[in-house]
Amino acid sequence: MQTWSLVSVSVLLAVVVRWSVSLNSYSGAGKPPIFGDYEAQRHWQEVTYNLPVQEWYFNSTENDLNYWGLDYPPLTAYHSLICAYIAKIINPEWVELHKSRGYESPAHKLFMRTTVLVADILIYIPAVVLYCLYLTDGSSKKKVSNLLCFLLYPGIILIDYGHFQYNGVSLGFTLWGVLALGLGWDSLGSVAFCLALSYKQMELYHALPFFCYLLGKCVKLGLMGRGLFLLVRIATTVLVTFTLCWLPFLSDPSQALQVVRRIFPVARGLFEDKVANAWCSLNILIKIKSDLSSDSQLNLSIVCTLLAVLPSSVRLLMKPTFWQFKLALINSSLGFFLFSYHVHEKSILLAALPVCLLLSHLPLMCVWFLLISSFSMVPLLIKDGLLLPYAVTSVAFLFLATYLLSALECYSEEELRLDAYRKLFFCLPKLDLVCIVRWKFYVSVAIMAALSIVSAALVPPPHLPDLFPVLVSAAAFLHFLGMFLYFNIVQFSSPPRRKTKNN
Repeated sequence: MQTWSLVSVSVLLAVVVRWSVSLNSYSGAGKPPIFGDYEAQRHWQEVTYNLPVQEWYFNSTENDLNYWGLDYPPLTAYHSLICAYIAKIINPEWVELHKSRGYESPAHKLFMRTTVLVADILIYIPAVVLYCLYLTDGSSKKKVSNLLCFLLYPGIILIDYGHFQYNGVSLGFTLWGVLALGLGWDSLGSVAFCLALSYKQMELYHALPFFCYLLGKCVKLGLMGRGLFLLVRIATTVLVTFTLCWLPFLSDPSQALQVVRRIFPVARGLFEDKVANAWCSLNILIKIKSDLSSDSQLNLSIVCTLLAVLPSSVRLLMKPTFWQFKLALINSSLGFFLFSYHVHEKSILLAALPVCLLLSHLPLMCVWFLLISSFSMVPLLIKDGLLLPYAVTSVAFLFLATYLLSALECYSEEELRLDAYRKLFFCLPKLDLVCIVRWKFYVSVAIMAALSIVSAALVPPPHLPDLFPVLVSAAAFLHFLGMFLYFNIVQFSSPPRRKTKNN
C-alpha cells in the first residue's frame, strides 16, 4: 500500500511539472506566416476534420501540403481527427477550414496542452509505472526512485509540453511493447510496437531490435516446433495490426504509395538544422551537403547506418535475452540518430527512452546521457523561449537522479561495466577508471552549463551566425559517439549479475 502511495505522489509530481512547463511558450508562437509545430498539429486537426480520408495526404486547393501537410503515418491522422471532433464541440473556429490557420488564443492553448497531457496519462505514464514496478530489480523504494526519475526526464517534457508534440504517444506504445515482451506476451508486444510505428515512422529506430529479439526467440525455441508456431502467430498479429491501421488507404495502391512518400521525404536532404549527429558535425570540416549529390548522401547514410546498427542487432539475434534487447534498443536508436538521413534534433528522444530503461542498472551513465540529450536541443529550446524551463527541469533532474539513484556514489568498475574496457583495451594502464569517469561527468556538466549560458546570453560574431548552435551540436555529438561506443561494449560483455538482496 505504501508503494502505491509513493507511486501516486510521483505521478502527481510528474503531472505538475508537465503542466508547469506547458504554461510557457511553444514552437512558432506569434510567428506568421508558417508558425511552428504547434500550428502543424492544429492544422492536421483542421485537415482531418474537414476533408475526406482520401485527400489527407494529397496536395489540392483544399489541402496545401506546403503548409504543414500531413507527413506522419495514419495513426497520427486518426489522433488528430479525434482531437478535432472535441475542438469542434468547444469552439468551431479552432478547426475551420482555411480560416483557422495560425489560430492562437489562451483557450486554444489550454485545449492543445490538455490533449498532450491526456495522451500521456492514458498511454505513456501507465507504461512507465508498470515497467518500473514489474521489470526493474531492487526494493520498492528503489523502484519508485527509478519511476520518478523516468517520469521527470526533461527532454520529453520540454518537447511535448514546451515546443509542442505528441512524442509520448509513440514512445508510450513502444514502452508498452517493451513491457509486454519483458512479461513474455510477445503477440501483445508486437501489437503495441506496430501501433507505435503506425503513429510515427521514426519508430523504425527501434524496429530492428524488436524484429531480432522476436526472431531470435523463435529460432531458439526451434523453427520445427514451438518456435514456428510463435513466428506464425507474431507474423499474423503484425499483419493484422498494420492492415487495420492502414485500412482506409489500402483500397487504392496510389493512396498507400502517397502516404509512404509523405512519411519518407527523401527530397528534404541529408539535414536541415544543426543536429548533434555525424553529418552535421562532419560538415564543419568537409562540406558533405554541398560536395556530394543527393543520391550519394542518401547511399552514404544508408551504408553507415547499417554498419552502425548491425553488430548490436546480430548480437541480439544470437542471444535473444531481455537485457540484450534493451541494450540493442539503445544502440540501434543511437546509431540511427548519429548516421541516418534527415535527422531532427528531437529524434534523440528515441534513444533516450531505452536509456531510461537502464536507470536502475547504470545510473551514472544513463543520467549523463539523459542530460546530454536535453542539452543537445538547447538551440531549439532557446528559439522557442524555453530556456528557463530547460534550466529548471535539467538542474532538478540532475539533483534528484544523483540523490535518489546514488549516481555519483563510488561504484566498482564491474558495476559501471568498465571492466569490459580492460579486456578490450588490454594495453590500458592501471588507471582508476571509476574516478576518471566521475571527473569526466563533472567536466561534461560544466561544459553543458557554459555553452547553454553562452548560447542564451551572447550574440555570435556577424560572420559566424551559427557559432553557438554548431558548438552545442558538436559537443553533444562527441558525447553521443562516446556513449554509442560504451553501450555497444556493454552489450557485447557479460550480463550483470543479479543482486541477491534488496537495497
